[in-house]
Amino acid sequence: MTIFRLTQYFRKRSKSLFYFFFLWLRHLKVKYGFDISYRTQIGKGFYIGHFGNVVIHGDTVIGDNCNISQGITFGVSNAGATIGVPKIGNNVFIGPGACVFGSITIGNHVTIGANAVVTNDIPDFHTVLSPKVSIINKDLSSFYIHNSDT
Repeated sequence: MTIFRLTQYFRKRSKSLFYFFFLWLRHLKVKYGFDISYRTQIGKGFYIGHFGNVVIHGDTVIGDNCNISQGITFGVSNAGATIGVPKIGNNVFIGPGACVFGSITIGNHVTIGANAVVTNDIPDFHTVLSPKVSIINKDLSSFYIHNSDT
């Protein structure tokens, strides 16, 4: 976060320092598996709980004290009524594998559970859970297992 914030700070103040920190930030993105644009507005107290696979669109706005887990995406919607990127409120927790798409607003004090896909506004003080698992009585493992002896 320090390199991220320094890149933002020098963006309009010093072109040479901006490029130095920009290149450093790009290196860290590859090394740690985080794709967070320097354009993203992130409030204080931002916390990434686990390593890797974090993708946040550059126009996303994130409030204070937002905690995110691994495998999350804050992305753009290119069609429909919610064209654009999300705005995340203060004191929000985003669980592992969750995705938030479109020009929607996630309120303050919201919890988004693991693997939830959010495409609608969420009011303050609410929790979003992903659907319950469906179990079917059919063996599909042969379609997915490679290099087996059978």
